[in-house]
Amino acid sequence: MRTHFIAIGGAAMHNLALALHHKGYHVTGSDDAIFEPSKSRLAKFGLLPDQLGWFPEKITTDIEAIILGMHAKADNPELLKAKELGLKIYSYPEFLYEQSKNKTRVVIGGSHGKTTITSMILHVMHYHNIEVDYMVGAQLEGFDTMVHLTEKNDFIVLEGDEYLSSPIDRRPKFHLYQPNIALLSGIAWDHINVFPTFENYVEQFEIFVNQITNGGILVYNEEDETVKKVAEETTNTIRRLPYQTPNYSVENGTTYLDTSEGPMPIEVFGAHNLNNLAGAKWICQNMGVDEADFYEAIASFKGASKRLEKIAEGKGKVAYKDFAHSPSKVAATTKAVKNQYPDRKLVACLELHTYSSLNAEFLKEYEGALDAADVAVVFYSPDAVKIKQLEEVTYDQIAQSFKRNDLIIYTNPTEFKDFLFSTDLDNAALLLMSSGNYGGLDFEEVKELVN
Repeated sequence: MRTHFIAIGGAAMHNLALALHHKGYHVTGSDDAIFEPSKSRLAKFGLLPDQLGWFPEKITTDIEAIILGMHAKADNPELLKAKELGLKIYSYPEFLYEQSKNKTRVVIGGSHGKTTITSMILHVMHYHNIEVDYMVGAQLEGFDTMVHLTEKNDFIVLEGDEYLSSPIDRRPKFHLYQPNIALLSGIAWDHINVFPTFENYVEQFEIFVNQITNGGILVYNEEDETVKKVAEETTNTIRRLPYQTPNYSVENGTTYLDTSEGPMPIEVFGAHNLNNLAGAKWICQNMGVDEADFYEAIASFKGASKRLEKIAEGKGKVAYKDFAHSPSKVAATTKAVKNQYPDRKLVACLELHTYSSLNAEFLKEYEGALDAADVAVVFYSPDAVKIKQLEEVTYDQIAQSFKRNDLIIYTNPTEFKDFLFSTDLDNAALLLMSSGNYGGLDFEEVKELVN
């Protein structure tokens, strides 16, 4: 089966391309920009396009499926040719559903925690040599790709993103999976360029819950009031399993989880991660892994890439990198590091990088998000605001939004780096929160600063 990817270089798209190649499909693709690590990984298996750009002549009648990535535009020349030829065009999530409609679909949804919970589940399955298909949003230790598809596995575990499916399919991705088992971790307004009101955003999760198959299971975080309301008000005939943050303690920088066998040391920390762990446990139990086996496996889980990832540690110094950008996740991550190292100075640096975080109206949602930090820093690039065609965000707007008089704000990457490298990190914890790189910060140099 020849499958052609329009925008093959994306993080998700190139992983799906690799998964189909490993499954025996004939995969081709195009893109106008491909960066590392996608470039090397595609090249390794002969899937890297010979030339960058869009080539309508590549689109021929022998193609059985076109997979359209979000990076492509609605007027993409290859897409127009595919439509002209009447070829079957799938969005990324649509194609994943086609690959999994005869399997038990486990879908992890929520504004935050999706990647971590999905990663925890896959870690447990991998630890116990239980084969499952999957799609997860981060590269995991012990896994070759972020997507794995087979004919034989009974379960598929899918990270359920609420963002749009493709340039021509405006439905949220997780509306297309029709889960048999679903999890809802939390609801905190995000993607305001697509969902302009909180009510409109919540509605997407109501639709998700109503699409769980008849007699299916919803595992939900009852500590999140909005999630609880969505779960309890659905009229869908499903089984509902609430979870909450388990009891735990922190001693000398190590987190101990309370279990029936006594306190168990674990690698991850923070109330939000322990909450994620409780949700993952329920899912694993419904996939046939008992509690004792879950605990045995989860003790060695170190976290998903860029999710409270320890990047360096030296004497009295430690540095973490986190993908946090939404207000609730920034607050939870900052508190987690402070609770883990209560006797150390916490230097928390947040880059405002996403569409929502650079929106002047949305900024007020960040009030109190950095309160747990001893030194709070915000970096944003005025260029990023221009690229996203947003109204200019001012220094004063940011200062007022966080409601913190000692907030340090940088717009120049060099000045931010100078601050970082001149800061005394003795007896300190450094937390770098961003979905970007602070205008070109070399994290290898940061490691040297801490080691």
